Amino acid sequence: MRTKATDRTAEAFSAFMAENEPQVRRALIAGHGSEIGREAALEAFEYGWQHWDRVGAMTNPRGYLYRVGSHCAIRLRRRSSYAVLKADEPSSSEPWVEPGLDGALDHLSGPQRTAVVLIHGFGWTYQEVADLMGVRRSTVQRHAGRAMSKLRSDLEVRDAIA
Repeated sequence: MRTKATDRTAEAFSAFMAENEPQVRRALIAGHGSEIGREAALEAFEYGWQHWDRVGAMTNPRGYLYRVGSHCAIRLRRRSSYAVLKADEPSSSEPWVEPGLDGALDHLSGPQRTAVVLIHGFGWTYQEVADLMGVRRSTVQRHAGRAMSKLRSDLEVRDAIA
């Protein structure tokens, strides 16, 4: 039997999910690959719905569900032989991406990969990434800086400034 309180809870969670699920999913995909990231996001938001009374009252429920998803992703990676999905050939409608980028991203740590993809790929601010990851802005800056240095080295990119 549905009550007004149940309807309000469902509406509150639906609004929260509509606003936050795409960002959490992208962050988990950035850190753990396409297939694992998507499944981890689903599990995290399923957990969020089951515990919405507690999760909804938190200061940073989006960051909490990101961390739940990260733990799910680690469990999924251990439990199965999931592989990061990679596109064989980009379609003509997709933007060109450096062919070696996938391999270079694989050499980064999870936090470094998450920070660099969200900041440089999706245009998030350092503070938005910090809030999501539950760390300080300076930690995200350090992850992104180290990631960019590793990417430049792996891809043999030299600054064009002479």
